[in-house]
Amino acid sequence: MAWPVLVFDIETIPDMAGWRRLNAASPELSDAEVNAQWKAERAAHGQSDFMPLYLQKVLAISCVFRNAEGLRVHSFVDRDGQSEGRIIQTFFNAIEKHEPQLVSWNGSGFDLPVLHYRGLQHGVVADKYWDLGEGTHGSDREFKWNNYISRYHMRHLDLMDLLAKYTPRNNAPMDALAKLCGFPGKLGMDGSQVYEQFLAGQTEEVRRYCETDVMNTYLLYCRFQKMRGGLTEAEYTQEIQFVKDHVAALAGQEPHWQAYLQAWV
Repeated sequence: MAWPVLVFDIETIPDMAGWRRLNAASPELSDAEVNAQWKAERAAHGQSDFMPLYLQKVLAISCVFRNAEGLRVHSFVDRDGQSEGRIIQTFFNAIEKHEPQLVSWNGSGFDLPVLHYRGLQHGVVADKYWDLGEGTHGSDREFKWNNYISRYHMRHLDLMDLLAKYTPRNNAPMDALAKLCGFPGKLGMDGSQVYEQFLAGQTEEVRRYCETDVMNTYLLYCRFQKMRGGLTEAEYTQEIQFVKDHVAALAGQEPHWQAYLQAWV
């Protein structure tokens, strides 16, 4: 298994300011009221109440970063409601610096398109991420054959997409697969509750939820690497124990890691 590896997950909330710019809404209504009204109208017409990806505002980006020096869990969070562009730029800066193996669960279907749309709005620069090896200034010709953008290239590995053989009807939920593999899975929250938690001022709870999600994805990536021969049985066992020990150390700092450790069979 080649290092460095950067596993990522994002959590989003409806961009109600953007929605107001594109639609008529009473200024007297709060964002929560406008969102509830929109959802009710959609439901009345039998339509999905999920905001389009370009109107998904990034609240948190959580990462597991694994290299020869160890493992780190870190989150970039828009705590003041004004830092979305900065946290997206910081994420792409990490790709620029480390050129990691990117790993996600449904990153091609959700996380990355959201980051593309929101990054475009904020003027984010991500040269290496968008490098297609075209031979232009600063371009890496190796990226022509393996880049972050092309669907069947492996520099970004969407585990859900790959395991389903790029067939959406075969997609499996990360939570279920993690639990079936003996990992903790989701704890106490799911994506549908993020906006509610945000409105209640529980941004840190959202961040904690995102971090455990991304840890599940890293563990599934390790299991996948064992399946494809990237890790031997001994190397896999050693890596899982290394991660478990790291989580145990984190458990002394924050309660969500203690709960995660307790759920690990």
